[in-house]
Amino acid sequence: MGLAAATSDRERRDLVTHQAMDETCLIRFVAGPDGAVVPDLARKLPGRGMWVAADRASIETAAKKNLFSRSAKAPLKAPADLAETVESLLVRRCLDQLGLARREGVLISGFEKCAAAIRSGQAAWLIEASDGAPDGRGKLLNLARHQATRVCGAFSADDLSLALGLENAIHAVLLAGGRADRWGQEASRLAGFRPLRPPEWDLVDRSGGGSGSDEDPGSGP
Repeated sequence: MGLAAATSDRERRDLVTHQAMDETCLIRFVAGPDGAVVPDLARKLPGRGMWVAADRASIETAAKKNLFSRSAKAPLKAPADLAETVESLLVRRCLDQLGLARREGVLISGFEKCAAAIRSGQAAWLIEASDGAPDGRGKLLNLARHQATRVCGAFSADDLSLALGLENAIHAVLLAGGRADRWGQEASRLAGFRPLRPPEWDLVDRSGGGSGSDEDPGSGP
C-alpha cells in the first residue's frame, strides 16, 4: 500500500500548534535508541510517533522549545540541523520516486515530448531543472499554465539527471495517475522547506515564455 492510501483520512496532532492535521501534511519523528530525535518520513520506524507540520519553521520551533521531550515525557536530543536533515530526506524521496516513475514509463523527458504531453492533457506535473535555460522553460511554463499542469522547479539539472539516469535532464513530465498522486504528496511536504516554483519564474510565465516557437533552444532533454 502506498503512502497516500495508507494515510488517507488519518489525522494526527501537530506538536507545535496542537491542531489535528492529515498525516500527509506532517512529518513523523521517533525517539532513537540513543535519545536522539529521528525523522521517519516513511512512517515505518517502531516507537511512539511525534508529529510536526511539514515545514521548516514548525520543526525548528519544536526543537527549540524542547517539544519532542515533552511529548515523549523523556529527555530527547533534537539536532540543530533537524530541519535541514528532513529537507534532504524529502529531496531524496522525491527524486527516487521520479526515477521509479521513469522506469514505470509514466515519466517522459525532452522538450518536444513534454510539450506534447502537456497539450494532450496527460501531464500532471511539469518538472523543470532549476538551472535550465529560461527560453525553453518559459515556453513549457506557458503551456502548463493554460492546461493547469502543476509545476516543480525545486531540483537542479544534476539532481534530475542522476535520478532519471539521463545525461542532461532539463525538462520532464510526470503523467497523471497513481504515481503522480503519490509524488505530489511528497512534493507538497517538500514545499514547506523550499519553494517548488522559484518566484522569478512567474515573470517568465506571464510573459508567455518568449517567441512561442516549439523549438527548444538547446536546453537538453
